[in-house]
Amino acid sequence: MPSPLKPETSYHDIEKIDAHVHQNTTRTALLEEGQQEGFSLVTINTEVPEFPDTDQQRELALECRAEKPGTINFMATFSTDGWGESGWADKALDQIRKGIDAGAVSVKIWKNIGMDLRDTDGSFVMADHPDLDPIFDYLIREEIPLIAHLGEPRNCWLPLDEMTVTSDRDYFTRNPRYHMYLHKEYPSYEQQLAARDRMLARHPGLSFVSAHLASLEWSIDKQAAWLDAHPNAGVDLAERVCHLQYQAADDHQRVKEFVEAYQDRIIYGSDQIEDGDLDPQELRQTVRTKWRNEFQFFAGHDEQTAWNVDRPFRGLGLDKKILEKLFRSNAIRYYPRITEHLQV
Repeated sequence: MPSPLKPETSYHDIEKIDAHVHQNTTRTALLEEGQQEGFSLVTINTEVPEFPDTDQQRELALECRAEKPGTINFMATFSTDGWGESGWADKALDQIRKGIDAGAVSVKIWKNIGMDLRDTDGSFVMADHPDLDPIFDYLIREEIPLIAHLGEPRNCWLPLDEMTVTSDRDYFTRNPRYHMYLHKEYPSYEQQLAARDRMLARHPGLSFVSAHLASLEWSIDKQAAWLDAHPNAGVDLAERVCHLQYQAADDHQRVKEFVEAYQDRIIYGSDQIEDGDLDPQELRQTVRTKWRNEFQFFAGHDEQTAWNVDRPFRGLGLDKKILEKLFRSNAIRYYPRITEHLQV
């Protein structure tokens, strides 16, 4: 007879960290919801065109941290404005230092590297561009982790009707400039990831987290191979839990075994954006639903559904000790400075 299922861990049984949000306003509704739901937050400064500029994002994070101590900290970034000009790297490093001096737990680079930024000769700037080396070398010397969103889900290179999850279909419908199926002249999916991996090979001492399941969200086998090839790297789950759910619909046991095997290297993040667009109560309901449903996928044994997955799937029923790693202690391990400003 099969062994009986272990009791499920309750959502409120563990303290949690959402290590990937974007707090782009001083409004505190997201922080307050985090307090109520047992989540501390880390907002990531990111060079997204629709976001406030990178210096403003840092200052917003600091204002929120001062308003609600212990609830939120941030990851720093730098601007690529002036790329190719003399002194650009010094300006970028100065911006990074300001963030670190203010308590930032990491530094972020975004998909504009590889998918937007151009070099002086018109070619795309990829993650292994030598002009980025002074930044990576500085991070290694100062023992500062790097988190990178490089590339996109593989769905980005597929037509809309072949994409696996509804959230990708919706995003690339709204953002055709990032839908690489429409832009054959841009670097390919494979070129994006190869550039990242060449960068890591050149900087073996870099503490590294590859956001969004390393842009290998579509295949737990590919994720496992990448993690094996980069034994010091971690990944985060931000906006990619649905891809694990999609695969669990076909093979629940293999997805469970993958998470169990790499339980020390997976960090929870929601990718929730707070920019003031949603009514505060709507925002709180949105993130509460996301947090609870995604926790339940990892904790529960039952059959479940998700709005962006077209078929039911079973929860993974993970042990409490694994859940605590995914939702808390892995973030602390990869971003040790979290403990300086969060009540964790």
